[in-house]
Amino acid sequence: MQIRLDDQLATETLAALIADRCVPGDCLALSGGLGAGKSTFARAFLRHLAQDPQMEVPSPSFALVQPYETPKGAVHHYDLWRLDGPDALYELAWDEACEGIMLVEWPERAGDLLPEGALHLTFVPGDSEDSRLVELTGWPEERLTGLTP
Repeated sequence: MQIRLDDQLATETLAALIADRCVPGDCLALSGGLGAGKSTFARAFLRHLAQDPQMEVPSPSFALVQPYETPKGAVHHYDLWRLDGPDALYELAWDEACEGIMLVEWPERAGDLLPEGALHLTFVPGDSEDSRLVELTGWPEERLTGLTP
């Protein structure tokens, strides 16, 4: 499924819609180049799950992972850009994180350790400076129905 996101608000709306459908054990794999919208999506997703629109959501670029407690349980936000390889994930509470909800930026660096059944969101620039196209794959069609912001 491909969705056009006209602006940041559309990205935030999509993040909230997906957050409402997530349950422990779900993994969202966020792909796309630098500035594609992955962090905007992740920030909106986490704020929605935490029910706190002002929550501080720092990028996990340097720590590689930021854990959060939400009403739906534990959420781990990974940024694997600087990861040396999939084996390093074991030092980052990866197995524990798989039991909660995971947001994984640069998921290709996780190799075969990315949970099966992950929702893959691939962000690419749209036809204007603020627009994006996002391709969603990996979830059954019934979980994706009604996601157009």
